[in-house]
Amino acid sequence: MTKKKEPKSQAQTTTIGVVGSGSFATAIVKMLVENSQLVHWCVRNEYVKGAIEQRGHNPNYLTSVSFNNKNLQVTTDINELVTACEVVVLATPSIYLSDAMDKMTCDYENKIFVSAIKGIVPKVNDVVAHYLRDEFKIGFRNQAVIAGPCHAEEVAMERLSYLTIAVAEEAVAKKLFNLFSSDFINVHCSKDILGNEYSAILKNIYAVGAGISSGLGYGDNFTAVFVSNAVREMEIFLEAVYEVPRDVNESAYLGDLLVTAYSLFSRNRNLGNLIGKGYTVKSAIQSMNMIAEGYYAADSVYHTAKSKNLKTPIIDTIYGILYKEKNAEIEFKKLTLVLN
Repeated sequence: MTKKKEPKSQAQTTTIGVVGSGSFATAIVKMLVENSQLVHWCVRNEYVKGAIEQRGHNPNYLTSVSFNNKNLQVTTDINELVTACEVVVLATPSIYLSDAMDKMTCDYENKIFVSAIKGIVPKVNDVVAHYLRDEFKIGFRNQAVIAGPCHAEEVAMERLSYLTIAVAEEAVAKKLFNLFSSDFINVHCSKDILGNEYSAILKNIYAVGAGISSGLGYGDNFTAVFVSNAVREMEIFLEAVYEVPRDVNESAYLGDLLVTAYSLFSRNRNLGNLIGKGYTVKSAIQSMNMIAEGYYAADSVYHTAKSKNLKTPIIDTIYGILYKEKNAEIEFKKLTLVLN
């Protein structure tokens, strides 16, 4: 769904806030301040809030990004942010989302919740779209999903990046398009909410696998075969969980998979690379200062695939390495025999 950006003043009429203070949350705030007079930002604690207010940058993530504090309203209270905003972007790691949302006691009827989270919510072992619907009665008409390919680090450098915003309502799509589009952010809109959310989760799992293969010493030839098989496996999974017309070769699916599997910015690839080099899963996770969503998602996705009797050899292999302490070298040798 292609749209034309409206004048900047029209984007400023919508109040918007971001929940989360990690790298992608910081990147999203950077995107939004391009078009909005004021962006509300709910961060984890008073230390982060104070650093942003005093020095104009996040002290922990994307520290090179400077903000004009006249464009920000920083808080640690999710109720303050939700009350003030028409659109709320959720950009916490999936494992922390329920901690933030459980504190929300204000009226959120008719608010639009945009998920920039690319993982499974552990509390309910489900995707964010279902979590919001089932736990908070926020229907799909009041939801949207952000997909890539869009690394936070490249947004920080203002390198041209692409967002797909999946949303059911045309009016909401138009509003979000204007809020996020800028000279370095190209926005495309889609109606495949669950497909975009699941593909963003799957690509993180596959990126862990690409990293493992790299750590084991496999080269570009194998990685190309691995990713080719991964996108076909992704298509099988997406059709099984949410069958609608879609082309997995579009950027939100294949493009996001490619950048996450190949990029050195990819935390999921980096996690896999450490495991391939011989780190235990636990030590690899502990050595990283950011959360690799693919680790947490692999368990849920594996069991979903098994419950639907899907043939998913890549997911099976990664799950076995991450959760069953299977030897990565042995498991990837087996995997090479079934990929084509």
